[in-house]
Amino acid sequence: MLRKPLLLAARSATCRKIVERTPMTRAMVTRFVAGADQEEALPAVHKLAEDRYITLDFLGEDTTDLSQATATVNAYQDLLAALGEAGLGDRAEVSVKLSAVGQFLNADGEKIALENARRIAEAAKAIGTTVTLDMEDHTTVDSTLGILRELREDFPFVGAVLQAYLRRTVADCRDLSGSGSRVRLCKGAYDEPESVAFRDKQEVDKAYVRALRVLMEGEGYPMVASHDPRMIAIAGELATTNGRGADDHEYQMLYGIRDAEQVRLAAEGKRMRVYVPYGDEWYGYYMRRLAERPANMLFFARSLLTRD
Repeated sequence: MLRKPLLLAARSATCRKIVERTPMTRAMVTRFVAGADQEEALPAVHKLAEDRYITLDFLGEDTTDLSQATATVNAYQDLLAALGEAGLGDRAEVSVKLSAVGQFLNADGEKIALENARRIAEAAKAIGTTVTLDMEDHTTVDSTLGILRELREDFPFVGAVLQAYLRRTVADCRDLSGSGSRVRLCKGAYDEPESVAFRDKQEVDKAYVRALRVLMEGEGYPMVASHDPRMIAIAGELATTNGRGADDHEYQMLYGIRDAEQVRLAAEGKRMRVYVPYGDEWYGYYMRRLAERPANMLFFARSLLTRD
């Protein structure tokens, strides 16, 4: 019932002004978004880099304008150059939504997105870091994995995100579990139909463990994206069972969520990476996250009350 109103609100300039002026919303943005631009975000990156790793997301998605897609690519290139100058190439990478760099632009969208992703990958290679392609709703999976395959021919370090709640994901994990492949496994946040995704929480948890087991038994580099203590514990057990050390898998959490747990994992010698969004498109990003899964509203609200 909330999905349509939230999506309409995401496009409303009036709603944006109201939300931006609300004290609780300002607290939300400060907590979960590192800044409105690169200059504001970099101090947070420097702080996190003291004990953790980072992946940065320049906010924006569903781009239908070529100039906007080009501006997004330029922003990533500028960001990567700044990370290199700061000596953070070994600590920070970038996450890219292909819809933000042209995937949905007319008939040539996939070609444009591929070429734009190449430009970002070139900039990442120049400073010795990596790129991860974010996954969006189920209609984009085949397109995104097709672009990934082409990118990896020249940039084998490019990683992908798979969403455990999609019924196809275990098979995709098998396809991407080979040597050199980097896969971030998350549960999934989009409101997908039951025909393509598990919707019951217990079923999603079981699907996550099945997919994680495939990745841990494979030859690639699993990235365990979860705030769920049980999933983190299971990941540790699977890593040990499969003889994995601290350098051949990692844990990932969102900026501003479970900070104490992030610090704990890093202190134990585990590779802990923080997903850091930034940019002035935070409003649309936040409202779309709520529209995709209104239960996210409770998740973010609880996180405002605790950093554990």
